[in-house]
Amino acid sequence: MENVHLVPEEEEDDLYTGYNDYNPTFDSEDLHNDVGFQQAVRTSHGRRPPMTAKYPGTAIGGRPIGTAYGSRMPVGTAMGRPMTGAVQDGAARPMTAVRAAGYSSSIARGSVFDPLGQSKGPAPPLETKNEDTPEEKIKILEKKVNDLIEESCLALARGDLQLNLEKAKEAGRKERALVRQREQTDTADHINLDLTYSVLFNLANQYANNDMYTEALNTYQVIVKNKMFNNAGRLKVNMANIYFKQKNYTKAIKFYRMALDQISNAHNAMRIKIMQNIGVVFIHMGQYSDAITSFEYIMTESPNIKTGFNLILCYYAIGDRDRMKKAFQKLICVPLGIDDDDKYIPPNDDPHANMVIEAIKNDKLHQMERERKALAEKYIMTSAKLIAPAIESSFAAGFDWCVDMVKGSQYVELANDLEINKAITYLRQRDFKQTVETLKMFEKKDSRVKSAAATNLSFLYFLEKDFDQADRYAELAMSADRYNPAALVNKGNTEFVKEDYEKAAEFYKEALRNDSSCTEALYNLGLTYKRLGRLEEALDCFLKLHAILRNSAQVMYQLANLYEMLEDPHQAIEWLMQLTSVTPTDAQVLAKLGDLYDNEGDKSQAFQYYYESYRYFPSNISVIEWLGAYYIDTQFCEKAIQYFERATLIQPTQVKWQLMVASCYRRSGNYQKALETYKDIHRKFPENVECLRFLVRLCTDMGLKEVQDYATKLKKVEKMKEIREQRVRSGRDSSARGRREGSAGSDSGQSNHGTSAKGERLSVKLKTLPGSNEPYEASTQLEIDASYVDPLGPQIQRPKTAARKRTEEDEFADEELGDDLLPE
Repeated sequence: MENVHLVPEEEEDDLYTGYNDYNPTFDSEDLHNDVGFQQAVRTSHGRRPPMTAKYPGTAIGGRPIGTAYGSRMPVGTAMGRPMTGAVQDGAARPMTAVRAAGYSSSIARGSVFDPLGQSKGPAPPLETKNEDTPEEKIKILEKKVNDLIEESCLALARGDLQLNLEKAKEAGRKERALVRQREQTDTADHINLDLTYSVLFNLANQYANNDMYTEALNTYQVIVKNKMFNNAGRLKVNMANIYFKQKNYTKAIKFYRMALDQISNAHNAMRIKIMQNIGVVFIHMGQYSDAITSFEYIMTESPNIKTGFNLILCYYAIGDRDRMKKAFQKLICVPLGIDDDDKYIPPNDDPHANMVIEAIKNDKLHQMERERKALAEKYIMTSAKLIAPAIESSFAAGFDWCVDMVKGSQYVELANDLEINKAITYLRQRDFKQTVETLKMFEKKDSRVKSAAATNLSFLYFLEKDFDQADRYAELAMSADRYNPAALVNKGNTEFVKEDYEKAAEFYKEALRNDSSCTEALYNLGLTYKRLGRLEEALDCFLKLHAILRNSAQVMYQLANLYEMLEDPHQAIEWLMQLTSVTPTDAQVLAKLGDLYDNEGDKSQAFQYYYESYRYFPSNISVIEWLGAYYIDTQFCEKAIQYFERATLIQPTQVKWQLMVASCYRRSGNYQKALETYKDIHRKFPENVECLRFLVRLCTDMGLKEVQDYATKLKKVEKMKEIREQRVRSGRDSSARGRREGSAGSDSGQSNHGTSAKGERLSVKLKTLPGSNEPYEASTQLEIDASYVDPLGPQIQRPKTAARKRTEEDEFADEELGDDLLPE
């Protein structure tokens, strides 16, 4: 402002003076350095409206004003401002405003045109709210409470019950802190009752989900007693449900009725559900008449399938035949609210309609309709099977009445299923004749029912070992429905019995292609591969089956048996160990484990499992024999006596067990008891050579007088034995001569002789002489016959240390355990 000079009034006005003068007022770049301007801005003078010059020459001289054309002319008008009209020749157009739109004096100095001021950088951030105010703190706390409730609900949806309860409790603590804060700020009138209700209701629900029923009831009681909560009386239904879970049926009835009184008639659906709960509680209390009252009211007002089924149960419980029939008629007349399935059949001429029908054919709504229909059919079938034996003099007449009722209802397709259930009921009563007659009635029905009936007939004939009829009806079932896996399994079973294993395997494979979850086909296919010797393929079948049936004892045994056949005893032991976890008291499995450990040389583990097998089944001769031999081998002959005595009780006609008992007494040094046992054996079996030899030897060593009598008897018995053997040899020679005359007879004779010779060699191999430390070795050989052998040797198979080959008897035992076909 120091550079501003006023023009004297007496000077003459010059219209064109001052155009080239520069007025520093228009220079905005140096205003922040202008002390006077800054002072005026800070005072009220700077807020005054701008003044207009009344006198010419008010424009301040100095630098010429730069126009768009760069010329400099002094500014001067009659009124003291530049004129916009007349312009001198060659002069630039004078300015008409201090700052035009988008104009900046910096343009003339080479600056970039920036009317929006974007080159100044981003806008400054918004001012943050002050969170220290009480109202802001309350809002933040309310948001935290709502977030905790939401997290609790999400945890419940994930199944994390512990986390959802913790979040619900934390929400309760935050909500109480919120209420205290409002009371401190004198805003208690603005307490959010909806938030309080949500917190308490969620907490009560989570208590109930975690089975903390007392805490849940206390929390519900807090809500119910608070009159400020609208419609809180409905929560008494939840309280009644908790009392029902606690089996406190009296209080459950009380709270159900209290909730029923507080619900208006406008909410009829809820009232019906509460009435249904009351009826169920009465059933649990055994008060069927009160339950019938509730269910009859529901069937009058708003009938549904579950209530109709419960009503039939109550009538059945009190034995009212007529009302059972009426209730069944009401049940099959309950409307399901499901449209006809014909609407899902696409028309052939409208592609757009076809696309729509394909889209809705498997949507959620159609799935719900199918589930509702399946549930209704289940209840009707169960009701018919329940009341059929009770409503008429015989269950057949009752089934016929139910079938007639169903045929006249919307469930007409259930009539055939009821007929098949009638046949199954005959089967459970073991009336096979009536079962077959009932099923044969379906031979002229439609394909689905015919296939089901023929499948059952094939199954029955297969169980009765009438394999020709079983094969015939399996063929009939397959012709009616080629995709019936049960029929294919039965057909494969008939081929399996005929030992045509390749053909049986093809039928089992086809059944699996039609239904991959058919476990019977997979099991039988594994057995078929096992018979064909394709052990690896059989192993794959049973491993797949084990993935489906995790706790099937038969599958585990087959896996163990296959690994044993593949010479992998460790895997066989592993599968048998898993099998013992499913069937810990199976004596045969325990004995098999003992046998495997014995073959591996682990005597201690073998003894443990053999002993467990004997404990559960003390009549297995092979187990008894092994345990007795084990105790003899470990020099505990006294303990072996009890096992051989058990074998004597099981097989009293077998002399070897009694000889083993006497031998154990002799080995343990109890010669007197051994002598008494041998004498008892001699009385029962007077021609037994081994017994007489030991009697002679014992009497000689003990110096008894009976030695001569026993020696005489021994010679007679040996002579009789020689004569008998000579007769047998002469008979064999004559038969051998006769067999040489005919080739067929010769082959047969050689086979029999070879078998006998094999048995003799095996017997000789098992016989052993007494040990060198035996006290009987001191006896003179003149007094004892040279042919004497220890009877303990040929009578018992001692524990082995090496793996033995599987015999035909072992294979037969395996088949008896698990190689049974699974018919459909």
